[in-house]
Amino acid sequence: MIIRLATPFDGPALAAIYRPSVAERVTSFELEPPDGAEMARRVERCVARTPWLVAEREAVVVGYAYAGMHRERPAYQWSVETSAYVRDDAQRSGVARALYTALFAVLALQGFRNAYAGITLPNVASERFHEALGFRRVGVYHGVGYKFGAWHDVLWLEREILPRVADPDPPVTFPGLRGDPVSAAALETALRGVSG
Repeated sequence: MIIRLATPFDGPALAAIYRPSVAERVTSFELEPPDGAEMARRVERCVARTPWLVAEREAVVVGYAYAGMHRERPAYQWSVETSAYVRDDAQRSGVARALYTALFAVLALQGFRNAYAGITLPNVASERFHEALGFRRVGVYHGVGYKFGAWHDVLWLEREILPRVADPDPPVTFPGLRGDPVSAAALETALRGVSG
């Protein structure tokens, strides 16, 4: 398996992985599955600030993870929300763990401090997975989403990426990280360290 940076060309594969979470499950609160072109646009928007990674096995994309803005106010700029999705036939094979490990390494290089994740309840497997990767429970939004004829709760978790220090530098944008030779080399090392 290799972990690499997503490109818009991955759009159709990303859409196929994401589709069951939208069309068949309450994992995502979207109601209509996005197509490949929309997923390509999402990758382009995301990587203007934060990473979007994919996992490949034998040249087939089997999962992806990305980080996005937590909130728009400037004081939130050191925090991100993270998501990971894995093909059904690649579940419980280490794909999500490898993706999140690489994602946190890249976010640390950028200077982000906090990661947050929301999980639609019940989802014991996802709760255990996030807690095994260092996330701690923050609280539950009760009945926050309505889908498939029912109201659903969302558990929120948090994880420290880097220590919270006084007067931190603003996070480096993802293009800025890739544009600096030293940081770009560290990025490649982080991705190679997880691929196997």
